[in-house]
Amino acid sequence: MSKRTDRRAQHEPQTTPLDVEGHELKTEVTTTPVLPGAADLAQRPERTLWGDAWIRLRKNKLAIIGLIWITLVIGVTVSADLWVPQNFASPTSTEADSLLRPSAEHPFGTDRIGRDVFSRVIYGARVSLAVGILAVGISLVLGLIMGALSGYYGGWLDAFIMRTADIFFAFPYMLFAIALLALLGPGYQNVFIAIGILGWPSIARVFRSSILSVKETEYVDAARAMGASDSRIIFRHIMPNAIAPIIVYGTMSIGGAIITEAALSYLGMGVQPPTPSWGGMLSEAKALMVPAPWLTLWPGFAILTTVLAFVLMGDGLRDALDVKMKD
Repeated sequence: MSKRTDRRAQHEPQTTPLDVEGHELKTEVTTTPVLPGAADLAQRPERTLWGDAWIRLRKNKLAIIGLIWITLVIGVTVSADLWVPQNFASPTSTEADSLLRPSAEHPFGTDRIGRDVFSRVIYGARVSLAVGILAVGISLVLGLIMGALSGYYGGWLDAFIMRTADIFFAFPYMLFAIALLALLGPGYQNVFIAIGILGWPSIARVFRSSILSVKETEYVDAARAMGASDSRIIFRHIMPNAIAPIIVYGTMSIGGAIITEAALSYLGMGVQPPTPSWGGMLSEAKALMVPAPWLTLWPGFAILTTVLAFVLMGDGLRDALDVKMKD
């Protein structure tokens, strides 16, 4: 049967569509126009919030300059033990003559007891960065916990936490830090503990406002309706969507913590000699600003550039993480 039908199909004439007058109709094949660049758009990987933020951050030249300087300072301080004592001098060595001017052997000169200023600036950066990062880390942990509890639960707990924060705000920041160090005692560890304790109220308020704007959204209501616990809702659903302002504030706060540490060391309440710190170097050199200006120039320059780098970086992150910004 199949062979017969095949033979019939071969012998049957193929008919073409005709119009009213009997003329053969011409069939036109229509093709859908392809927009230029459509193939590239189809192959382009999906962009995320953090990917878009990195693209916007790279376009901010000042933020990139700040990031490069921060990376350079961190790299120099981390590797200081590998090259500074071998090529220059130990930060506590007093073998050189006192108050030598900058030279090839001592690029930043020496201080009043013969210590190499370049070595002390490098090792002082290690102290300042460590205090800044650790202090902000303590503030972030306390501030995120307090802000999350205050913003999510509200009620009397919100009132209690915010009134406690108001008590911290009521005291002048530097005087409060001096009072804490008078209680804890001066020293490297107590400095970042005091700064970290004083920094949590600001972070708690910023995070609380972010949670208040997020916790009433549909996906949080859906998670709550599905029986998710409060801790899961806070840490899995709310915190990732409210953390962007905290990243910006934390980056800028590192610069503020470095200034606070330098001020406390300048007053004699911070890092104690012989451990080098930028504020302590300025305190020791205040009586020699005219005969030996390099003693105050280089620590002051280090404080200025490092704090400015963190501020520029934080400002760039603020613009990069703003979803309303256009590419």
